[in-house]
Amino acid sequence: MTWLEVFEFSFYGVETFALPFAILVFAVERRKQRQIDEEELYQRLSDEYTNFLKLVLDNADLQLVRRHVSPGTLSEEQMERKFVLFGILVSLFERSYILVYDEKMSKQTSRLWSSWEDYMREWCCREDFRSALDELLAGEDPDFQKHIRRIASAVAVDSERNRQAERRVHPGNSS
Repeated sequence: MTWLEVFEFSFYGVETFALPFAILVFAVERRKQRQIDEEELYQRLSDEYTNFLKLVLDNADLQLVRRHVSPGTLSEEQMERKFVLFGILVSLFERSYILVYDEKMSKQTSRLWSSWEDYMREWCCREDFRSALDELLAGEDPDFQKHIRRIASAVAVDSERNRQAERRVHPGNSS
């Protein structure tokens, strides 16, 4: 065999085996990197939500931990602080929606997104949050607006059903 034949044989060997193997390794590594990037993004968003909860704790007088708050128990200054905290929360929800949500999510992304949807649902259970949504959503991403309004509507319907069921079980109590 001449050097030219050896070189030609080596080239075909690389072309036949090594190149497809390299492409496969590249694709696998790229998928792993994408998953790592998604998890890092989720972790950063999660850290921001944790920071928001610390703000809620620092402002315990606003009664944001309790789901049901008696109307009229907060001063004007407290109402303003609560509205600002709701604004921060909506901004965080919008950021998570834009960065994580997709119509066709992978199983992993769907798992990450479901926790954000739970947070939104939890906050939408608060009547004061729902009633502030129209003002809070002004200027936000239109798709995000539709999404959180859909959640808020569903939660409001569920809350009303629960109140009606409660009235049937305890007719003397009014909520």
